[in-house]
Amino acid sequence: FEKMPPKKKTQEEAVRKVLLGRPSNNVKLGIVGMPNVGKSSFFNCLSKLNVPAENFPFCTINPNVAMVPVPDPRFKFLVGKYSPASEVPPTITITDIAGLVKGASEGAGLGNAFLSHIGATDALFMMLRAFESSDITHVEGDVNPVRDIQIISEELLLKDIEVIGKIVDRDRKNVERGLGGREKKLEFECLEKVLHFMKEERKQVRFGQWAPQEIEILNRFQLLTAKEVVYLINLSKRDYLRKANKWLPKISEAVNAAGGGQTIPFSVEFEQEWMDMDLGGTLEQYKKDNPTHKSMLPRILKTGYQSLQLIHYFTAGADEVKAWTIKDGWLAPQAAGVIHTDFEKGFICAEVMTYEDLKELENEEAVKKAGKMRQQGKKYQVQDGDIIYFKFNN
Repeated sequence: FEKMPPKKKTQEEAVRKVLLGRPSNNVKLGIVGMPNVGKSSFFNCLSKLNVPAENFPFCTINPNVAMVPVPDPRFKFLVGKYSPASEVPPTITITDIAGLVKGASEGAGLGNAFLSHIGATDALFMMLRAFESSDITHVEGDVNPVRDIQIISEELLLKDIEVIGKIVDRDRKNVERGLGGREKKLEFECLEKVLHFMKEERKQVRFGQWAPQEIEILNRFQLLTAKEVVYLINLSKRDYLRKANKWLPKISEAVNAAGGGQTIPFSVEFEQEWMDMDLGGTLEQYKKDNPTHKSMLPRILKTGYQSLQLIHYFTAGADEVKAWTIKDGWLAPQAAGVIHTDFEKGFICAEVMTYEDLKELENEEAVKKAGKMRQQGKKYQVQDGDIIYFKFNN
């Protein structure tokens, strides 16, 4: 059979995925959820993985922010090959956000402060509680993660409706009078369309089909419901290991009904024990005794990284092996600018080899001899896992 050409819709979705959100590579994930669902315990697990701040000069780390390495076997391979003096893995920045309660959009609980903390993130881990415990109360009285999804999603939506509604009301008269010209009129029409989508259809902004110019307008407002969401389902250790919990199919149904998204069942209780065994030196024996038991943290971190549309390339040598985080779709000069702005300004070319070629051919000399060290110019789109040497003019 001949391959069918891709449908138009998937191409549009690819454009949307690239454009909706901050264009910077300095992005972060927030952990949100109701109170007492395991957010802070999960965050404490992540904090133990924290990359030392001295690897990132000029970076103030708040106690509720963790810079966590993203697991990548390619990085480990390069470190093994070059035995560098310094090694800097790819990282992801994660913020622990206080628990959200019903009515937060109107100021309940920590209300507005809470929502502004979400506004400062670029994608969300929504933590859902699917474990029973008489010791840990639930703010709504009982455990019901489907209801929790609805409460959190509704609060974020209400805040976005309030923000955009105020702007639309404020600008209506001026636009009708022709003030601000064509550009202001286009912005107003876009915001009216988004407001209708949220208010009448009760849908989150990220599930809309927006034209590129509409996305540019939306990105000015950093709407809460425009952020990608990864749903983390916190199970008891017992349920996680037996891979069964009555809420899993119901959560899946609720997420699909809301527009879709990735769900990852895991257990904070199990992850804490796993980490304690690792720190105590007993993990290897436990793995041998329980070969099917696995930590979900690597998958959670990779999924979060991808939800931010991030990839990384490597610079590698005896001095340092370092992963440089960039947005998917960046061109070589932009990617070089992450190392230093001079690299972008004076960009000449990029010498690129793939991780696969280096692994197969075993060293740089062999890669060059095989003609697989490629010189790329300004229009080259950097690929995930590229190993790059930049040439630039001072």
